[in-house]
Amino acid sequence: MTESKKNTLPQLSNKQIKHLRGLGHKLSPLVLIGKEGLNDNILQAVETELDNHELIKVKIGTNSSVDKKNAAETVPEATGSVLVQLIGKTLLLYRANPKRPKDKRVFLPKI
Repeated sequence: MTESKKNTLPQLSNKQIKHLRGLGHKLSPLVLIGKEGLNDNILQAVETELDNHELIKVKIGTNSSVDKKNAAETVPEATGSVLVQLIGKTLLLYRANPKRPKDKRVFLPKI
């Protein structure tokens, strides 16, 4: 990842993280990491879903050889997103998309 992309990652407050965790509770995983592991196709799928939804769950399948802690570092770094929560083998990721209509964006409380 380029240095400029790394510097643009938002810093979320505890209040914002708690809010996002609440919103993510009812979500179903949109991307499944299977036996093929973390490849370009999986990362591209995560990018696409982040553009479409801003807040997504990524599930690491039971037959996947991917370590959950490694995925929790690699996926957000590669996609420019923020890891909101890691529960079991499920990652909750957030990335704002200012191109989405205002009524479709995820609202974050003020810091």
